[in-house]
Amino acid sequence: MSEPRLLEATRQALARLGADPPNWVAPSAADHDVLVVGAGQAGLAIGFALRRAGIARFSLIDAAPSGAEGVWTTCARMHWLRTPKTLPGPELGIPELTFQAWHEARHGAAAYAALDRIPRRDWAAYLAWYRAVLALPVRNDTQATAITPRADGLIAVRLATPGGAREETCRKLVLATGMMGSGGPLVPPGIAAALPPARFSHTEDAIDFGALRGQRVAVLGAASSAFDAAGVALESGAASVDLFCRHADLQRSAPMRTLSYAGAAEHYASLPDADRWRIMRHVRARASGPMPETVRRVTRHANFRLHLGAAPLAVAAVGARVSLRAPRFDGVVDHLILGTGYRVALDLRPELAGIAAAAALWRDRYTPPPAEADAALAGQPYLADDYSFTPRAPGGEAWLGDVHLFGVGGLLSHGKHLGEIASLQHGVPRLVAALGRALFLRDRAAQLARILGAAQPHLAAEDYAASLAGAAA
Repeated sequence: MSEPRLLEATRQALARLGADPPNWVAPSAADHDVLVVGAGQAGLAIGFALRRAGIARFSLIDAAPSGAEGVWTTCARMHWLRTPKTLPGPELGIPELTFQAWHEARHGAAAYAALDRIPRRDWAAYLAWYRAVLALPVRNDTQATAITPRADGLIAVRLATPGGAREETCRKLVLATGMMGSGGPLVPPGIAAALPPARFSHTEDAIDFGALRGQRVAVLGAASSAFDAAGVALESGAASVDLFCRHADLQRSAPMRTLSYAGAAEHYASLPDADRWRIMRHVRARASGPMPETVRRVTRHANFRLHLGAAPLAVAAVGARVSLRAPRFDGVVDHLILGTGYRVALDLRPELAGIAAAAALWRDRYTPPPAEADAALAGQPYLADDYSFTPRAPGGEAWLGDVHLFGVGGLLSHGKHLGEIASLQHGVPRLVAALGRALFLRDRAAQLARILGAAQPHLAAEDYAASLAGAAA
């Protein structure tokens, strides 16, 4: 099937489902019934689901330029996605909207069959097609800078736009802001204190790998993102790359995959707090290990060295270079790359200042046994079943129930890195159903008036008048 034929098939499939339901949400003074911050794969899927649910007054915004949403053309450096190519994604059950349908239309069925995993840039191109074919209302280069409640019950969102700052209101706000939207990069304090910013980068940064040509590079961390950064440095002509793993061996599995079956995906959030804490502490004891192809990407280079058991590690600035000491290594490198992951901390995000001051964290709701203490988990937001923030103080800040987090900060509460491909099939329908339920019940009086109002007649009296008993022959 060619791309034009796929476009027509997609339109026909959507038509067979019936037209998008007309908007049923009662009129309000808000600019939007739902405002979605983030137009990556999760934001797009949420927008599509909202439209199919009859919630038509929504808008998607993204701080990035068109085509640069999410991570796929920026800080993602893998050749192939880490998830299986058959994993359901933003298509939400419509075969014509799947990556497979798009890829076969562009490259042929044999090319798709030959794929082991999805090429990263193909996934980015697919998402651009998905957005275009569904004509989703995305405003790029538009950043949320402040979120505050209003006396009339609406949420005010301050925006930075190409035309200047402005404020818009919504009844429901969804934060689909990925890995960075709940905090920021995790930079070990000792490194931040010892090195000037120019001497190190985080894998989240836009690293100028061309500038590392001919230089000695060190990478700290042993998950896939660290190996990917090492791979790009080597492919860009680095003189050498040393990668440091604090453990005695690489993690060779992905513990989070024990949560991938449908039962856990659907019902994890219904578990008691103690169970969720125990599960997440178990699967996070070590980060998922690097993908085999990611490791092979670097080990084929003779100037790559892997250092296991590399803790403790000490760094210091030596002129324009970095002194690095670890067990079995004592040398100087030109640049240090941190593949140390992310930190969930709402107060790191300026736009979340009001939320961070009032929202409950897990440490406010649950105290684990001393042997199970985990400061990183304790600092995650305690989300309700509908992904909304909950007030820290009993009975306080009810407006937090209208702000829903579909991002990495929901890991402990909902058992997935929300926003990743694996979270979309189950999470997006649940989120949109919750949004619709809340709007319906909030407008209960208007909905009752509509339901109890007079129905439009579909039968005319003339259709049966001549058959009435006693009617003239």
